[in-house]
Amino acid sequence: MAVIANIIQDVNKYLNKYQDPRTADWFLMSGPFPTLGICLSYIYLVKVIGPKLMENRKPFNLKNTLIIYNFAQVVFSAWIFYQIGLGGWFTGEYSLRCQPVDYSNKPSTIRMVHASWWYFFSKFTEFFDTIFFVLRKKNDHISTLHVIHHGIMPMSVWFGVKYTPGGHSTFFGFLNTFVHIIMYTYYMLSAMGPHMQKYLWWKKYLTSLQMVQFVAIMVHAFQLLFTECNYPRAFVWWIGMHAVMFFFLFKEFYNHTYNRNQRRLKAERAKNGIVSNGCANGHAVLDEKKNGATKLSECYVNGSSEIHRRMKS
Repeated sequence: MAVIANIIQDVNKYLNKYQDPRTADWFLMSGPFPTLGICLSYIYLVKVIGPKLMENRKPFNLKNTLIIYNFAQVVFSAWIFYQIGLGGWFTGEYSLRCQPVDYSNKPSTIRMVHASWWYFFSKFTEFFDTIFFVLRKKNDHISTLHVIHHGIMPMSVWFGVKYTPGGHSTFFGFLNTFVHIIMYTYYMLSAMGPHMQKYLWWKKYLTSLQMVQFVAIMVHAFQLLFTECNYPRAFVWWIGMHAVMFFFLFKEFYNHTYNRNQRRLKAERAKNGIVSNGCANGHAVLDEKKNGATKLSECYVNGSSEIHRRMKS
C-alpha cells in the first residue's frame, strides 16, 4: 500500500507542476485518481454489480423519475451552454480559428473557467442514464458505445479543466451541451409514455446530429495543426482524436440500429408476401397481401412503433 501511495503522490506532484492555479483547489481537481476511481467504479457498477443485483428482481417503474431527471438535464445543459456562451462564444471574444487560453482573472474569463468545471461535473450526472437502464433491466441498451462514451468523458474533461479551462477547447463543451439540450428533451418526451411516440419520429436525426457534432469538433480542433496558434498541440490531438473515436462509434451504432431495422422490415415484408406502397411521416397506408387479405398499417418513422390491424376483405 505504501508503494501505491508513493506512486500516486509522485504522479500528482508531476501533474500539478503545470496546472492552472485557478482550479487547483477545486473539487476533484487535486489529482486524476479520484475521477479515475469514479469512472472505473461506474463501469464495474453498470456492467457487473448492477445486472447481478437486478438478475432476480423485477424492473423498477421509473417513469416519473425519468421525466424529472431528463428535465433537470435539459435545464442543466442549457445553463452550461449559456455560461460558456457568455464566457466568450456569444460575446465575440472567442474566435473559431484560434483561441488561446486566457489565464487572467477577467470576469468573462473566470466565468468560462467556472463553466468548464461545471461541464466536467455534468459528465458525472450523465452516469444516471446507465444506472436507470440497469434498474429497469434494459441491459441491451448498455452497449459498448454507451459505456465507453460515459466512462471516459469525465477523465477526458478533467485534463482540460486542470490545464486549459478556457480557450479553443471550450468549443467542444459549447457544442456538446447544445446537442444535449435536444437529446435530453427527446428522452424526457419518450419517458412520458407510448402516446408520445408519434411525436418522436426524429430520433434518427438526433443520432445524425451527434455525428455532425463530432465532425465539427474534429475540424475545429485539427485546423490548429496547420495554423499558428498559442494553444497546446497536445490538447489539439486529445480533443480531435476523441471526436474521431466517438464519430465512428456513433456511426457504428447508427448503422447497426437504423440500417438493420430497415433490412429487417424489408425481409419481413418479403417473407409475408407484402407489396407495400410505402410508409412515411406517420401516415397510414394500405398494404395488399397475396392471400386477398387487406392490412392497414399505421407507421411511425425510424421504427419507433408500427401498429398493424388486419381487416377481412
